[in-house]
Amino acid sequence: MQRIAVVPGSFDPVTKGHLDVIERAAGIFDELHVVVVHNPDKNALLPIAQRVALIERAIADAGIEGRIVVASWSMGLLVDYCSDVGATVLVKGVRSQIDVAYETPMAIVNRHLAGVETVFLLPDPGNAHVSSSLVRQVAALGGDVAPYVPPAVAEYLHAAMTP
Repeated sequence: MQRIAVVPGSFDPVTKGHLDVIERAAGIFDELHVVVVHNPDKNALLPIAQRVALIERAIADAGIEGRIVVASWSMGLLVDYCSDVGATVLVKGVRSQIDVAYETPMAIVNRHLAGVETVFLLPDPGNAHVSSSLVRQVAALGGDVAPYVPPAVAEYLHAAMTP
């Protein structure tokens, strides 16, 4: 039986912390789906198709190996996507106790609804402070985001934010 997992997120934009989680999860599971999920509570900077493209390029540029599928999901529950692809595990990167407190109720509901377990991965300490919202704020104010995001994302944000 194949072990299939899903790494969901808004990835707006994908960061080096996200790539760290993706790479480690790809080494644990036989197949990994990185799924850009629409979050109606957030005002997205990047269109979903652009986020998917940047994730694909970042994974390729980083040389991350494994059976990795990058997709998007905006209709229905995330566990429905998991059922569609045969995934039994969600992988979530958690940076702090705040993330754990936010993710725990969702993990319990996902297990109750569809038998999908959630695995929390702690960040590499060098990425523990990085979030997509921090990157968006730094980029919007003209700061250098290169230390926090893959090169393709830094290039894209620089071009998009430069008048």
